Amino acid sequence: MGCVSVGFARILCLVAASALVALAPAGADAQSRAKHPVRLIVPIPTGGQADVVARLIADALHERLGQTFVVENRPGASGRIAVDALKSAAPDGATLLFTPVLVPVFGPLVLRNVNYDPAKDFAPVTQVSKYEFAFAVAANHSARTVPEFVAWAKANPARANVGNPGAGSVPHFLGVMLRHAAGVELAQIPYKGVGSLEAELMGNQIAAGISAVWDLVPLHRAGKLRILATSGAARSTLLPEVPTFGQQGFPGVEAVGWHGVYAPAGTPQPVIDRLSAAIVAALRTPELREKLVALGLEPTGTTPQMLATIMAADTARWSPIIKASGFTAE
Repeated sequence: MGCVSVGFARILCLVAASALVALAPAGADAQSRAKHPVRLIVPIPTGGQADVVARLIADALHERLGQTFVVENRPGASGRIAVDALKSAAPDGATLLFTPVLVPVFGPLVLRNVNYDPAKDFAPVTQVSKYEFAFAVAANHSARTVPEFVAWAKANPARANVGNPGAGSVPHFLGVMLRHAAGVELAQIPYKGVGSLEAELMGNQIAAGISAVWDLVPLHRAGKLRILATSGAARSTLLPEVPTFGQQGFPGVEAVGWHGVYAPAGTPQPVIDRLSAAIVAALRTPELREKLVALGLEPTGTTPQMLATIMAADTARWSPIIKASGFTAE
């Protein structure tokens, strides 16, 4: 297969070209493992960014461990279908969950009917990557900084709103965080996906929007939107010219999304450590790092213990914000 396209389409092509290529495993133990493919469950539909990253990780694990890793998309019910599949699997390393931060952190905080406890049902393997969010306005908006937007919002309360790509998402609560930090009413407008958000933002149907940086960068560079801030502690490598919220006088307004890999609770630690080491080693290679950076991600790679700490810290940080918002979902 020839992969001559660029950007996201090229990544998809490369993944499709290399996925599930059999390697000859060495040794009886490797031969035994190779007969039984490992499922990598993803709680989103095929073709989304997390799905693409999961396939890159599956490819890398296949090459390093001599096993076939099959990505299995289980979207729906805000991640609970995928979680059910993980919980019902044997804790033997043959089933893994590749998930954005929404499932292990936000799901238990926003869902009325939660069928899982990440601290008890998930065995952390590694964090794979992280990413930031961007705050943008239409290209013809008068504001060129966040303080200017806040001043505009105070002067135009009936029009002051912020769109996000989904209720209960990180951008949703980042907007809530900005509202409290700025001391101004900013109605949160949820959309079903980033496409609708971008269209209405460019059309001035909403005043501002928040989504992952990689979603908004192309329109920003094309002059169709203007990104006023990014959500990390430091400036985004994708947008080094754009200051953070903190650099504009809102130091508490920070949010970082991430992807992580989990095994079922009870999976033996040597199995987890083997998988974690393989993923971390793959993330250190220039080839995989280049592909992830092209998707707007920062490759990380952590120990299982570090992922557990990140998950617990994010849960503690977001819990009071979500509770104060009063938001819940089915």
